[in-house]
Amino acid sequence: MHTTAMKNADMFFKTYMGPDYQGKVIVEIGSQDVNGSIRSVAPAGNDYIGIDFVEGPGVDLVLKNPYKLPLEDNSVDCFVSSSVFEHSEMFWLLFIEIIRVLKPNGLFYMNVPSNGPFHRYPVDCWRFYPDSGAALAKWARMCEYNTVLLESYVSYQEVDAWNDFVGVFIKDEAFVSQFPKRIVHTHGHFYNGMEHGVNSFINPKESTEDQQRLHAIHAIVNRQVAMG
Repeated sequence: MHTTAMKNADMFFKTYMGPDYQGKVIVEIGSQDVNGSIRSVAPAGNDYIGIDFVEGPGVDLVLKNPYKLPLEDNSVDCFVSSSVFEHSEMFWLLFIEIIRVLKPNGLFYMNVPSNGPFHRYPVDCWRFYPDSGAALAKWARMCEYNTVLLESYVSYQEVDAWNDFVGVFIKDEAFVSQFPKRIVHTHGHFYNGMEHGVNSFINPKESTEDQQRLHAIHAIVNRQVAMG
């Protein structure tokens, strides 16, 4: 697991799950421990269940069907997923399954690459842009859930090549007031943030970090060519 993925998950848990958040059911989709797991930063005192498509460390339940969760409606307090949805060929089906299983005031934290190299596990299909979270919330509403996006953002790179798209959803908008805090209120190292009830981007940018780097390289090359 890359550095920013762990940091973003830690910020989610600290923002949305205070000291009283205990005795809950937290389910991680894609929980196999590969160079670290977000389970390590989850709050104690909760029932943490790791789900994946294969057996391995950190996996409590292996899925037979990647688009069908063997869990009852309205039974989970929080789902978390990091670096998984890019590998899901039809991620919108998995998303709506997560919404089905969440309790009405349940949260879904999703971290997905917004850029980065092609990496098959066993396939690599998608990258998420700033409007992706809002689009998924709209899909849930088309499926007759009252889901909203509480916030989303794209975090800056650190020691690796990844920009992480982070989205936090609540199943039913009626319970938004139970979670007044947002990661974007305290996390300054992001761009193209969105917040429920706010109609404009926070720290808007049109270019990703790798695009900006390429533009800088092209400018240097063009200057060198012009100078002969």
